[in-house]
Amino acid sequence: MARLSSFFIFSFFLQVALFATCCRGESKEQQHQLPKKHVPFFIFGDSILDAGNNNYINTSTLDQANFWPYGLTFFNYPTGRFSDGRLIPDFIAKYAKLPLIPPFLQPGFRQYYLGVNFASAGAGALVETFQGFVIDLKTQLRYYYKVDSWFRHKLGNDEAKATMSRAVHLFSIGTNDYASPFLTNSTILNNYNKSTYVGMVIGNITTVINGIYKRGGRKFAFINLPDLGCVPGMRIMKSGNNGSCFEEATRLASLHNKALSKLLYDLEKQLKGFKYSLFDLNSNLRQRMEHPSKYGFKEGETACCGTGEYRGVLSCGGKRPVKEFQLCKHPQKYVFWDSLHLTERTYKQLADQMWGGATSDSHDVGPYNIKQLFSNSLNHRYN
Repeated sequence: MARLSSFFIFSFFLQVALFATCCRGESKEQQHQLPKKHVPFFIFGDSILDAGNNNYINTSTLDQANFWPYGLTFFNYPTGRFSDGRLIPDFIAKYAKLPLIPPFLQPGFRQYYLGVNFASAGAGALVETFQGFVIDLKTQLRYYYKVDSWFRHKLGNDEAKATMSRAVHLFSIGTNDYASPFLTNSTILNNYNKSTYVGMVIGNITTVINGIYKRGGRKFAFINLPDLGCVPGMRIMKSGNNGSCFEEATRLASLHNKALSKLLYDLEKQLKGFKYSLFDLNSNLRQRMEHPSKYGFKEGETACCGTGEYRGVLSCGGKRPVKEFQLCKHPQKYVFWDSLHLTERTYKQLADQMWGGATSDSHDVGPYNIKQLFSNSLNHRYN
């Protein structure tokens, strides 16, 4: 009994000591260990970028990937990423000499000096998209405001604003706004014509960009939408289409991409200091789907994990409404990991183009690539 009491006393004081070590505010000396003009990396959007925020919300397994075989090829365990391994922002962080950027909702004491990931699988620019199951874009912006307040508390207003002006803000958003009406049998598209609906999505994205800009943000990187109707999960939406793409979804994605390109072009003229990179995921993914061997793949249309035609049913892992699934032996030979998401190898190829792709003679990325945004940020003064 005496040993047990001594053990509990020792444990109590050990926990107090650990808490004091881990959770006290940083000293001035600790703060100055960072490079003087370091570049934080903030990530917004959906499952293409979500590093695991949905692990920590009350949602459906349709919007989670925290179970096997997700994560099997790099992490060797499921992290919440919708892939067999790393995602685009993980590679971008590596190239920028940053660690993996953690999810905002990950429990535990955390610093934000190097950035944070707000993205949520299933999220849309519209609050109504999968409402109640995801962290919509406007909520992600509110989380960003909390981080901005944290910077102001730690660094003071002027230095915080200068830090945010150096930061790179990466977005992938819109896919779920256009896919969800078909996946949920929603009638929302009966209430608006396509141009009006796209305008609503773009309007919300504009609001978020302006919100970040007002807090000092100047560097933005966007990924446009894939050919939605041609991903495995959308190809199977209409029976008897003989494997052709689901044209209604494809048209919405095309309208969105044109509107997004125009928005960013206009904002660069309207907002002083605004710089952006826009990556053409649509054409780059299509090339890999149509000519997989050219990029080192064997299969460009059927997913590695899932069931049904093209493995287009989102059943990977057997934790979702459909339990049956098949898993390929070599994910690196596939463009698609599951019915809606890509393999780590595909994401790395796309991240490489986003990071260092030529901007002068190519429409793949521009007017800046992400490497230029990070390097420009090092020399940028807030204005």
